[in-house]
Amino acid sequence: ALLRRPATWQVAGRVQTRLQPAAAWNRALVQPAGCRLFCSHSDFAPQSNTAGAEVDEVQVKLKKLVTDNDVVLFMKGSPDMPQCGFSRTVAQVLEAEGFTDYAYVDVLKYPEVREGVKKFSDWPTVPQLYVKADFVGGCDIVVQMHREGELKEVLDQVKA
Repeated sequence: ALLRRPATWQVAGRVQTRLQPAAAWNRALVQPAGCRLFCSHSDFAPQSNTAGAEVDEVQVKLKKLVTDNDVVLFMKGSPDMPQCGFSRTVAQVLEAEGFTDYAYVDVLKYPEVREGVKKFSDWPTVPQLYVKADFVGGCDIVVQMHREGELKEVLDQVKA
């Protein structure tokens, strides 16, 4: 046994203390990988600010965000400091199109938005580009549209 604990008992009027293996104690301290001793308390459980809400507030806010702004990019990081290669690529494509006036949301800062935007668009990945409240696509689609000249046409609608 890795851990030992003192065991005290009395024999013929004398108190004796000896270190003994604490097998049960060892089993109690050994936790499954990734689990910490405090994780069973409800204060440390994952919580959502919108769980149980009648109306999904995240979806309402996402709808307002994409309708109030002509172009919105949901990405990991920022255009100046992307935290993922796909997000960097989409930001670079927008820059190559000469389009730098757009709103972006760093989904790494807001876990509810990160999951909510996937539900909002029914698209499983980030980044996501919206133009005039319409979902354009993720990285692969945006890059392909850029190569074929279609993205320029879509972004020209915003400039007009």
